[in-house]
Amino acid sequence: MSQLRTGIRKHGWLGVATGATVFAAAVVWWFGMGKGTHEPAEPITHFLLAVAAILLVCHLCGALLRRLGQPAVLGEIIGGLLLGPSVFGLMAPDARAWLFPAHILAALDAAAQLGLIIFLFLLGCELRLGAIRRKRVVTATVLGGTGLPFLAGVGVALLAGSALAGEGPTVTHVLFLGLALSITALPVLARILVDLRMDRRDVGVIALTSAAIGDGVTWLALAVIMAMAGTGDSARLLPRLGLALAFLLVMLLCVRPVLAVLVARARSDQALMAGLVIGAVAVAALSQQIDLHPIIGAFLFGTLIPRTDAMTRVSEQLQGFTITVLLPLFFAGVGLKASFGLVGGDLGSWLLFALVLFAAMASKIVGAGGAARLAGLPPREALQLGTLMNCRGITELVVATVGLQAGLINEYGFTVLVLVAVITSAMTGLVMRRLERTGSQS
Repeated sequence: MSQLRTGIRKHGWLGVATGATVFAAAVVWWFGMGKGTHEPAEPITHFLLAVAAILLVCHLCGALLRRLGQPAVLGEIIGGLLLGPSVFGLMAPDARAWLFPAHILAALDAAAQLGLIIFLFLLGCELRLGAIRRKRVVTATVLGGTGLPFLAGVGVALLAGSALAGEGPTVTHVLFLGLALSITALPVLARILVDLRMDRRDVGVIALTSAAIGDGVTWLALAVIMAMAGTGDSARLLPRLGLALAFLLVMLLCVRPVLAVLVARARSDQALMAGLVIGAVAVAALSQQIDLHPIIGAFLFGTLIPRTDAMTRVSEQLQGFTITVLLPLFFAGVGLKASFGLVGGDLGSWLLFALVLFAAMASKIVGAGGAARLAGLPPREALQLGTLMNCRGITELVVATVGLQAGLINEYGFTVLVLVAVITSAMTGLVMRRLERTGSQS
């Protein structure tokens, strides 16, 4: 025990985790590939080793990015990309094929979907719009920060033609790309503001409020697009939209009062947590059954839960496991689907990627910052606000994954949106620190 404590003090928990994972990998490889069978002894052993490798890479990258002044979640996203075909697959294709065979990928994807559902449920729980300050500036920021990027995305989709499109109807692809460029990632934005100590400043509060409203609009718009994409027959579109509207009304009129009673009468935090997780997963399943994505139902379920002290404690308990264990599995799933080779194939692919990135950044900064300036925000704060709203992070990855699954974009389009999410999120922190230094010197 004394040696274990000494090792932990000397190398840290990540060092111990690294050593344990390497040792486990060596043992499994010896009893699997090392003896020529090319398969581990037990499927559960293979699955657990894959999970351990994903968590290790994502959290090591998160720790590294934190030391570089970036949010840890950005490093975890990059860690997921490193496990994909463009890095791990290029450096050690046989090892990647052994670690992530088809049946392991299917199991990881199922676990990642559960993590995504819980994450969106928690995100809905955090959506508080009851006490909006600076309503005029917030309204202008939301309208400009979503409207102009949406139009830019629609223009890019029309200009690109079939280069980014999936197998779905053209109109839904165009609307989807507009939606994808209009996103701001609330979770990553919140972390950046805390790191910069701007979460309580006026511009930080405006950014968080605008991003929260934008998230609500995003999932509502995505629900409509998914309903449209569910059928290529226009005669079935109105019934499908009607079913989605009925689902929304039932949630508001029936489920919301039941949730209020459940939260008020819960005997313990554990009972409340169990009831809410069961409810979120059940509503997500119902959402999937009516051809909406499960995350839409989970997010809506979260927004209907009353804000109480008990609910705050439950949310904090769920966040720890979800963010530490389940979300890295989703990031790895994104990395395993994204292939940078699709972008680097020819000059035209790079030019189209550059166009999408420029349209996403310029339209968000000009739209959000310009609208806030017209609403009365000082020029420097308006520029800061536009820069903050350009952060896309996790939300972009979620929406891109939904679009790929629904056939609204192809694998090249998915990779482009993933790169846009990573680049805009990384640039937000860097540019904001530069603006803060410039402001303090003037």
